[in-house]
Parts: sequence; structure tokens; C-alpha cells
Amino acid sequence: MRTRPLGQTGIAVSELTLGTWGLSGEAYGFVAPDERDRVIDKAVELGITTFETADVYGRGAIESSLGQRLALAPSQIITRIGTFRSDAAPGADEHAHKRFEPHYLRDAVKRCQERLRRPRVEVVLLHNPSASTLSRGEAAAVMKDLKKSGTIGAWGVSAGDSYAVREAITQGAEVIELPYNIFFSRELHDLAGELRTARVGILARSVLSYGILAGFYSASHYFPSGDHRGERWSRQEYETRIRQLDAVRSLVTGPVLSMRAAAVRFVLANETVSSAVLGPKNVLQLEQLVREAGTEPPYLTDEALSQLALELTRSGVVT
Repeated sequence: MRTRPLGQTGIAVSELTLGTWGLSGEAYGFVAPDERDRVIDKAVELGITTFETADVYGRGAIESSLGQRLALAPSQIITRIGTFRSDAAPGADEHAHKRFEPHYLRDAVKRCQERLRRPRVEVVLLHNPSASTLSRGEAAAVMKDLKKSGTIGAWGVSAGDSYAVREAITQGAEVIELPYNIFFSRELHDLAGELRTARVGILARSVLSYGILAGFYSASHYFPSGDHRGERWSRQEYETRIRQLDAVRSLVTGPVLSMRAAAVRFVLANETVSSAVLGPKNVLQLEQLVREAGTEPPYLTDEALSQLALELTRSGVVT
């Protein structure tokens, strides 16, 4: 497993990061605690040293699992704070609220330290704040103070759009996490110059576009209750995406063994990216992703990337 620098934080992250939203059972349906622990252990075995989570996943249960499983493993944990979820309805998004007041953020980091069993959390990200929230400067001031005190190693923002990314850079964020995949790449490409100038670390999430880019689903597939994808796309949007997968199939050749491999390699081929955040639900998915991701550049050739761009345009993909 190769590593890359996380911007100028001084932290080296594994090229593949284990994301844990899928393991929480709140994204794609129930995951047994034993399977969750096996995935974390297998990630360590496969050489993954970087783990991404949030304090609200499983209402802290995922952080607790990481704290227990990684106690003796050399690792970096990236967690996110700033979302409050009531106890009224476990897993119900309508009960999630954003909280970026200074006192709330400080208390949230203390709880993360306890669950993760770490006096110093390597990276803490603000969890999808708006650009206007960031512009007030209060949240950034708290994060800078926590870094100065040694409570956290680096801070940043998990951003939902380019406005938040630009404001995060203005506020001095050291790490940016944002969606980046074959179907959604323009935002990172448009921001690349600014991100390089600021020398921030980049974490790419939604690498498989919530599983669509794995190529397993048909246009007639319906996602069950408890799977967020059933509400994420309209029926027309979903069916259009499935048709557009044909543009990606040209990448599956030679060492690129599958659609999921092409999706991960596409992200790793971008040197701006520090790490690709993967979200497997089980050990088999994790093993397949790591095995097929490749071990060194070129993850995809320049010719393959150029051909992909042409095929995506022909398919009507606005990346």
C-alpha cells in the first residue's frame, strides 16, 4: 500500500482510506457488528493505515469500534464533527442538525477523543458546513486553537460544494474532503489550481458514486428500505446513470479487471488526490477493491483517460 502526503500537514496517508459510513448500517442497510470489526481488521491486514469516520455514525459506535480495533495498529483516523442527531429516531436523517457553535465543537472533539482512545486525533473535519457558516470564522478559530493545543493534528472541511471549499481555503483549512468520481469530476478539476496553491490535502469520497460505478446494478433495480440510494435519485436519474455506464466500459482492459477497479484507478490517477475513501460493507468488497486498485502508477494511462473523456461526453455526462 503506497502512501501520499496529506497536503502540508506532515501526515502520510495510505492511498486507500477505509470510509465507515457503510459500516454504520445507516447508509446501505444493516451491518452486523462482527462484520464491521472484521472489515476494520482486514483493512489493517491489507496495509490501509487511514480510516475516515464521523462522530454521528452509529451515534458514536463506529468511532468506538475504531478506537478498540486500531489501539495497537499504526494508523491515522480522520473524523468529522458538526452534526447533531436527536435520539428520537435512530437513522432518520430528518433529525440531523448542523451544529458549529464553538462550545459544541469543543465538546464534540472531547467525545471523539474518548471514543477513539486517542489524546490527539490526527485529523478532524467540519462536517459539511455551508460557506456562510465558515465565513463567520468561529468554527475555524476553534479548530486552529485545538491544533495549537495539540488536541488535533490537522483540521479541515468535508465540503458539499465549491463555495464551501473556497471559503474553507480562505479560513486556512489544511484538509478538504469532497466528492470525486468518474461521473462527478469537474468540481475538483476546476478547484485544482486553488487547492495546489493552498497546499491542502485532498480526500476523495463517493469514489464509486454510491456503488453505481461498480457496474452491478440494472436499470430495473430498486433499492430496499434503509438504503439511502432509494431516495437519492429519481427513477429517471438512476436509469440515465445506468445507461451512461457504457462510457466507462472501455477502461476495463488489461490490468483494469472490473468497473469498480476503473472507478478507483480513475481517482488514484489524479495526483492532486491524497487518498481515495472507499466504503465497503463487508470483507469481500474490501478485498476486491484493494486487490484491483493497482499498486503503483500509472493507474490509468493518459490514452485511457482521454478516451474516457470522449465517451462520457458522447453519453451526455456532465461531470
